[in-house]
Amino acid sequence: EEISIFLIGHVTKEGTVAGPRVLEHIVDAVLYLEGERFHSFRVLRATKDRFGSTDEVGVFEMGETGLREVVDPSGVFLQERGKGVSGSVVVPTLEGTRPLLVEVQALVGRPTQGNPARTVLGFERGRLKMLLAVLAREGRDLSDRDVFVSVAGGLSVEEPAADLAVAMAIVSSAKVEPLPADLLVFGEVGLVGEVRG
Repeated sequence: EEISIFLIGHVTKEGTVAGPRVLEHIVDAVLYLEGERFHSFRVLRATKDRFGSTDEVGVFEMGETGLREVVDPSGVFLQERGKGVSGSVVVPTLEGTRPLLVEVQALVGRPTQGNPARTVLGFERGRLKMLLAVLAREGRDLSDRDVFVSVAGGLSVEEPAADLAVAMAIVSSAKVEPLPADLLVFGEVGLVGEVRG
């Protein structure tokens, strides 16, 4: 008789399974169910699958009856996007082999005294610091202003090609100038300010 056993574990701040690594070695698959606490969307991704690919992800929505598949995730993630607002841009990203369109939002505050805030949701904090340094080098110094960056819908974007979208959202917010609503932005930003292929 075949019996399936699910072991549920915690994830560390670094994003790895907590506890001894032997846990990951004794199982056939390691699955992560990701999402922000106050958003209804969840992304299911595999980091190990002994019998198949780990290149696919599932997007689900938590409802009153449990999780249900989201057939058009891009449409869902963009449905509440405001039109004609500064600090908002759409970036195409890959989640596994699934292309998604997601909104990147940025808010740049007024000049402040002391240490300005650098708050990030769904994007790597170190990459934000690098992008701010590149923008400063290119004449857009925001070292005295709070900068907030968020990927709408509770997703985490690890795609390096999201760099340009984040940078453009930041500049759009700083200048209080909206970007065109039908604009898609993607590209990895290098340390000298070039957009890499």
